Amino acid sequence: MRGLVEVRSITTNDVADFAASLRSESVFGGALSAASAARTVVSVRGFHRFALLESLTLIDPSCDVQPPSTSRRLPKALDYVDVERLISCAGDLDSPIGLRDHALLELLYGTGARISEAITLDVDDIDLTNRTVTVVGKGDKQRKLPLGDYAARAIDAYLIRGRSMFAVTGRGTSRVFLNTRGAPLSRQSAWSVLKSSAERAELDAKVSPHTLRHSFATHLLEGGADVRVVQELLGHSSVTTTQIYTLVTADTLKQVYLTSHPRAL
Repeated sequence: MRGLVEVRSITTNDVADFAASLRSESVFGGALSAASAARTVVSVRGFHRFALLESLTLIDPSCDVQPPSTSRRLPKALDYVDVERLISCAGDLDSPIGLRDHALLELLYGTGARISEAITLDVDDIDLTNRTVTVVGKGDKQRKLPLGDYAARAIDAYLIRGRSMFAVTGRGTSRVFLNTRGAPLSRQSAWSVLKSSAERAELDAKVSPHTLRHSFATHLLEGGADVRVVQELLGHSSVTTTQIYTLVTADTLKQVYLTSHPRAL
């Protein structure tokens, strides 16, 4: 404790020392994580900006103190073989539920759509003739995505032999993916579809609703797709968000190099 009682008495060194202390084992009985320390420093900077605006101090001693950098978490992606296993375990293709689940997973991996974008699709959003699907992403921004052959065939089969069976029990909805009562499939139910398929496929990796989206982006970049094209497909407002996938690809390239080049090791 430094005995500072007035905001105007705080110096840049005081703020910098406080920021450094957040990562010390002596603070609150243990060091804060980089993310928690960064949030704390951001809050301190906000307080000092407020104090300056309110004329409680003549300078902002925190403006040159940067939050600690946090490591970027690499998105988890499945190998293509595991994606095939996951989709193949979606269910019985002779049943409406199996057709629906198969179509949902093919759509998620085939387009990179978010789970929320998939479950809010309307029938008119799908153009099987031109092999496109129109999704509504964050900020209500629409984007038209290409449908691959696998996804198009799975969706076509579901619309003809699966959705029609669900629709007769409901009150009428234009949503593509329905539950057994004919109502729109919820996010929780869509997550259960993914979880159940992963369990039947006996995948070691933890599979989340975003896993197929991550796999979609990673596999495109590994196949040579331009990062800005992937950005458009994913609906990212900034290419910086998409570039995290290039880190995954770079790691893959390194592994291939180490195992393939005669003088790598």
